[in-house]
Amino acid sequence: MDPWIAKTIILLGSCGLILIPHLQHRRGGGFAAVATSRKGPLEKALLILTAIAFLLTLVWVVTPALAAANYPLHPVPLTVGAIWLAVGLWVLRRSHADLGKNWSITLELRETHELVTRGIYRRVRHPMYSALLLYALGQTLVLPNWIAGPAYLIAVALLAVLRIGPEERMMREKFGDEYVAYMIRSRRLIPGVW
Repeated sequence: MDPWIAKTIILLGSCGLILIPHLQHRRGGGFAAVATSRKGPLEKALLILTAIAFLLTLVWVVTPALAAANYPLHPVPLTVGAIWLAVGLWVLRRSHADLGKNWSITLELRETHELVTRGIYRRVRHPMYSALLLYALGQTLVLPNWIAGPAYLIAVALLAVLRIGPEERMMREKFGDEYVAYMIRSRRLIPGVW
């Protein structure tokens, strides 16, 4: 198969990853000031790693720089990957819509931060990580390159693994027993499973 199909899907998906948070929160009227920040060296490194992995996919789309690591594109992984990518973008949009003004790209709590347990957050505490993992898994299947294909999945998996614990500690400190009760009735990433 011609890789232009994969390149088109990757470009559209990348636009979605950039536009969903931007448009959703622009529509919401902006953000309150930051009250608590846990943006340390590890957090900065994770964000840089994720950005580099994201840019690697765009390098693959627009240049031949990673062509030596290409492999043949097949219809089944392309189709399955495109579906997972689309589902990941839908979950991301839903997460941003439900979270509203409480969102931050890093570990921060806003002055007016509230505990969101409605919508998609009713069953999953970290649907944005779920969305990014679904998207990245789909991208790995769509993008026929041994370097650029799995790069974003690895970066997002590291981000989720290393950030969920500190994020939950921060939320327990802020919301106390209310957050603990929420943890009992919800799952981290997969509804009804984990």
